[in-house]
Amino acid sequence: MILKNSDSLSPSQKTLDKLLERFQDGAYGDTQKLALSIIKDFPKHPYAWKVLGAVLGKTGRKLEALNAHKQAVVLSPQDATAQNNLGISFKELGRLEESKACNIKAIALKPDFADAHFNLGNTYKALDRLEDAVSSFKQAIALKSNFAKAHFNLGNTLKKLSRLEEAESSMKAAIAHQSDYTDAFNNLGVILQELDKLDAAKAS
Repeated sequence: MILKNSDSLSPSQKTLDKLLERFQDGAYGDTQKLALSIIKDFPKHPYAWKVLGAVLGKTGRKLEALNAHKQAVVLSPQDATAQNNLGISFKELGRLEESKACNIKAIALKPDFADAHFNLGNTYKALDRLEDAVSSFKQAIALKSNFAKAHFNLGNTLKKLSRLEEAESSMKAAIAHQSDYTDAFNNLGVILQELDKLDAAKAS
């Protein structure tokens, strides 16, 4: 049970720390229960809605996750992370234009938000706007050079554009930043094969 004082508008920091700890430990059932308990006592506290949305997304309840993320944005419209999370939820439901709008809003709120640029790239790629996707992935990497997934997705997008030498470099960068990135090794092998670098492809 979460106790609140009559003049308190927020749960204690200890309670919020516990909520994050449960989520990071992968205890999603406990996280959901605690988030709902916080929301019951503090329905206008956006952080609990953000965590609830994340848990629902992790457990495959995409529409419920979307609704939780929407509530977080309503309560904290200037929160770039909340906008980014809502964009991810829209994309997972195939609502790509709405996803793009949220990604762009998150970037407007926080221009150096590498994850938002990355997610915008993913949305552009799903919309088949490949050059825009390339630009977004490159911006994410410019902001966070060790962003292995951004290097990987950039490589895949460049391959789709038949820019194979650049795709090779991106896949190698993904591997350099995450040495156990098996999908990157596999895709690098395919790219090298198309470049007729057969020995290197076999090794990859």
